[in-house]
Parts: sequence; C-alpha cells; structure tokens
Amino acid sequence: MRLRRGFHCFVWGSVASLLYAGPTNIDRSVKSAPARLEASAGLVQPDAATVQSNATVVRKDAVLAQPGAAPAEPVFKLAAVTAPDANLSPPSVSAPEAADECLLSQECIDQYLWSLYERARKIDTIKVQERFKVTVKNKKGKKRTVTRTRTKLVDEDFTWKDPDAAEKRGMSMPVYVIGGMEQSFRVKLYRLMRAADDAGLAPGITSGFRDDYRQSIASGQKASTNSSYHGGSLRGGYGHGLAADVVSTKGATRADRWITTDLLWKWIDEQGAQYGIGRPYLDRDPPHIAPIDGKEYIVKRRLNGKRADRKNPG
Repeated sequence: MRLRRGFHCFVWGSVASLLYAGPTNIDRSVKSAPARLEASAGLVQPDAATVQSNATVVRKDAVLAQPGAAPAEPVFKLAAVTAPDANLSPPSVSAPEAADECLLSQECIDQYLWSLYERARKIDTIKVQERFKVTVKNKKGKKRTVTRTRTKLVDEDFTWKDPDAAEKRGMSMPVYVIGGMEQSFRVKLYRLMRAADDAGLAPGITSGFRDDYRQSIASGQKASTNSSYHGGSLRGGYGHGLAADVVSTKGATRADRWITTDLLWKWIDEQGAQYGIGRPYLDRDPPHIAPIDGKEYIVKRRLNGKRADRKNPG
C-alpha cells in the first residue's frame, strides 16, 4: 500500500512539473539541457557512480527509507517544457491522498523535490556594472572625456548552468541537483514545500546542490566559490548541501510570479520555523532558504536581523 502511494506521489509530481515547467531559452550548445536528459540513480548515495538511462516508471521494489536502512534508488523521467508565458495560467492541482506517507520513502521525497525544480524557470535579475564615456567641461570651459560606471539590472537565463555542472561530475541532473543536498534537509524541504503547495503558493526550486564549479559560474548575490552552503567543498561537498533557492511558479506572466513569489517568501518567514527552515539573509538574498538550526541561519539571521533593525527602528 505504501509503495502504491509512493508511486502516486511520483505521478502527481510529474504532472505538476508538466503543468508548471517554463520555457528554457538556452543560447549555448544545448548538449546538457535538462529536457534532453533521462536518468535513474540513487539520490541518497553521495558517491553515486553509475547512472542508468531511459527509465520511465518507479520500480515496485523500491526500498523505504528507514533509519539505518540502505537508501533507495529513485527513477526519474524528465518532463517536457510548456508554452511561453502568454499561454500559461495557474493550474488547479490537488495534492495526492495521504501525502505524509511519502515521508516513508526517500525516493518519493526526492522525486517530488525534483518536480519542483523542473517546473521553476531559471531566470534571474542581476546587477551589471557598465562603463561608459562622457564629455564634461571643467571650470575653465575646457572639454575632456571621462569614463564613468553605472549599474544596470539585466535578466539572466541560467538554465544551462546546472546541466553543465552535472555533466562535469558525470551525474544525471536529479542526482546532482537533489541528491547533493543533505538527506535530513531534503525531508525538511519536502515538508515545507508540500505545505506551501497545499496553501496554493505553487513553490518551485531554482537551485539545489551547487559544487565549487557551479558556484564559480553563479551570478548575483553569492558566497565565495568553495564556501557556499549549497554544497561548497568547505561545507562538506556533495551530499552535504544545506541550502536551496525557492520561488513561486504561480502566475501567467513574470510580473504575476513576482507577486506570488513575494507572498511565498513572507509565508516562509511566518510558517517556516515549524518545518525547521527559514531565510537566513532575509531581503539581502530572498530566495535562499536553509535549516534554522544550521550555522548559516544562526549566524546570518542574527547579523541581518540587526541590519533590519537599524533600517526600521522601533
């Protein structure tokens, strides 16, 4: 019965990913794009070395995750992307019955988290420094050309980055992105995301595990190459990732999703503690979430909380 419901959870996750997945506009050679990958591998094994392909269904002999038991090997089938923004509308998807039984299977948990990753667009707004020349006059009226710098906000499509990093490690995308996160964190993340889904916030994951190479090509607000809590080598590397970036996928346009994403982040601030997860950087890096009992959250939240108090006294 538990296995049947685990399979039900996987089917629901795949359906959700089909409904929510966004367009991927990759300007590079798309040799490692997610939509072209098919893989099956044991996500809960940090040293997973063998990746099998062309898997379409969950094996019925999956091993349930129990303390001290050998981890299960989930099977994934990547969903296709949907049409552009103009053709999207928030779908109505109900959660599978008895969802908590998915907690008995690490396989089911990982498949659900992977479906959230698939359905989230990998687009970000980053700050870029631009140098430009202008002609000015001095006090004597003489003209001269000077170089100045201004900051621009530009959109970046980072869909290619995780596939590139996964390929360098010889891993499938699910094994890299989801399997690289610490196992107990994945359970907490599952509980939080299921609750957000049930609240109608349609959460999506834009980033899970990131190794040193993946961190080196990240843009915007980020830690140094080897110290990221997403899985940098100084934090333990693969299998020890303790961070994820989350957004809402609900909305027909990007403007709509900005609104629902802000609501998701506020919901995490209010409800996340009961699931053991919070936002350590607050609005300095709003999508970033981590365990509230972890070093990153304890240190950064104290620091950023003081900054927030200074900006908003009383």
